[in-house]
Amino acid sequence: MIEYNIEPDLSVDEYLDVLLRSTLAERRPADDREKLSKMVANADILVTARSEGRLIGIARSMSDFAHATYLADLAVDEAFQKQGIGKELISRTHEAAGKHTILLLLAAPKAASYYPHIGMEKHDSCWIIPRS
Repeated sequence: MIEYNIEPDLSVDEYLDVLLRSTLAERRPADDREKLSKMVANADILVTARSEGRLIGIARSMSDFAHATYLADLAVDEAFQKQGIGKELISRTHEAAGKHTILLLLAAPKAASYYPHIGMEKHDSCWIIPRS
């Protein structure tokens, strides 16, 4: 049985561990504990999925709770993928932020085909300023 919760005090160690088990660590600063600490501490919404107490999934988001919610991380342990956990994490994130907000994310190349499968719409106009 999977337990879902909002965990604003999630530890950096657990966050890093699930990033590593999900492959999302490939695209996150997994070797920079200070940056990871800020990423966890400054998130507005941390929705977790646990199996027998072990963190197996996370959705980390920033929201103004009025108009927009940015889902920055969606990570599910590879051993638990294809069970609907990611979809449930997204749903609970949107519920926590308010369904009146737009939920948006930037898909990792490996995950781009996943999001239409769970009912998300592709938007063609995204603009970024890369990190320096």
